[in-house]
Amino acid sequence: MSRSARISTPVEGAKQAVLAVPVIFDAGTAVVAESVPLNLAGQKFPRSFTKEWCAQQGLKEEPGSSVLIPSFSDSSVLLVSLGASYNRLENYRLCGAAAVRQAAKSSVAFFLPTNGIEDPRGAARALVEGALLASYSFKERTPHTTFDVIPLGIPLPSVETHNMVTDGVSDGVAVGDGVNWAKRLIDTPAADMTPRDLARNVMLRLDGDAHVSVDAWNETKIKAEGLGGLLGVGQGSAQPTRLVYATYDPQPGESIPHVALVGKGVTFDSGGLSIKSGDGMMTMKTDMTGAAVVMAVLSIASRLKIPVRVTAIAPMTENLSGDKAIKPGDVLTIRNGMTIEVLNTDAEGRLILADGLSLAAEANPDAIVDVATLTGAQAVALGDEVGAFFASTDELARYFDEAAEASGEQLWRMPLVASYESHIESDVADMKNIGKPGRAGAISAALLLQRFTDARPWVHLDIAGPGRADADKGYVTKGATAFSARTIVEFLSAVAKVTKN
Repeated sequence: MSRSARISTPVEGAKQAVLAVPVIFDAGTAVVAESVPLNLAGQKFPRSFTKEWCAQQGLKEEPGSSVLIPSFSDSSVLLVSLGASYNRLENYRLCGAAAVRQAAKSSVAFFLPTNGIEDPRGAARALVEGALLASYSFKERTPHTTFDVIPLGIPLPSVETHNMVTDGVSDGVAVGDGVNWAKRLIDTPAADMTPRDLARNVMLRLDGDAHVSVDAWNETKIKAEGLGGLLGVGQGSAQPTRLVYATYDPQPGESIPHVALVGKGVTFDSGGLSIKSGDGMMTMKTDMTGAAVVMAVLSIASRLKIPVRVTAIAPMTENLSGDKAIKPGDVLTIRNGMTIEVLNTDAEGRLILADGLSLAAEANPDAIVDVATLTGAQAVALGDEVGAFFASTDELARYFDEAAEASGEQLWRMPLVASYESHIESDVADMKNIGKPGRAGAISAALLLQRFTDARPWVHLDIAGPGRADADKGYVTKGATAFSARTIVEFLSAVAKVTKN
């Protein structure tokens, strides 16, 4: 669905098909804020709805719970729960999602009371994020609709508050649009999203972003740069390998924080000669999620004007079983000179990330973050709603804990167990690409990747489980989720704030 968000007025908003009114629960009673008009869609509503009425209509305190009240006019009123507080941002995302799901193919006007909101900009941003993320559909192409945000106050919102809400809506559009762009790349069938196609799509988007430069490396350049892991994984495919190297530098020549992002871009993963089962291959177009995420983050950072320098690196390839495919027992030489014995060709993500991380370390960043749908072990440990993260420093771990809380994405820190380094020891190379069967698979993969970070502060995000959703839930839509993109954006924003202060 094509949906945009904008600031509007009560008069204009009243023309939309669905008029969304948030309610706050107090002892089971749903209360409408004083600034919200009670005459809507040709009906007069009470200022509060009793516990009995809510129970009868199915309106619950749970954020995002809603009830649609039809009318004889062209508009209907939607009561949607914010829970028990105006100041939890995640609840606004759920409210925005509930409003557009109820509206389906119609436009929505959301009446946003600003009195009592501690962060009007953040609330508006979260509201729009939820609405736009929930509106995404790869399959359905419907006429353009809008999500109007109407800031209210008593008697009117102040100019400052109105401006904060306006900025929040703009922020929400930047984030929601960027994440949905990544989701569309991921959901596109692999035949239509080869490494060349992915690189071309990234360049088309980033070419329009301020302070961004982007370059796509072909196989000749990749070979000249010594990216043996990337070239090795791509040997079995007739589709040429690519690497996209992008930078966002909002203040050239000035001393600002620099973060490097690396994303796994396997556009289809058959497992190579260590071939997956038929069921295991069904969703393997999703294996380029990391690449889509890091490029979306860089684009969003530019559009939000975050004062942090970002380098984004995405190695892109297919892992197939052609006659030139790497074989179990082969040894690949990574850009930094280290060698990896390939004992399982289905553990290919870490091979291309090793090259990407080596390049990232050479860019001399203050921190490196990599993103990958990397291991089935992550999904076994944490399921499909919680991502794993590994951090080389406690400071970075705190940043990501707080960023995940702010974004609404759930992350859980996993340990980098030094004694497990023995799991990836090789007799013929510096390391092997798998650890002990059925033992600490996500940890051994992370330990391998850490060897290519040049001991810089580093975070590894393994999102194999939450990278894809089996059903719609809240503002998450079935299919690609681009999980972790919003968390990384929050991380960059936090770094910028600390530096500014």
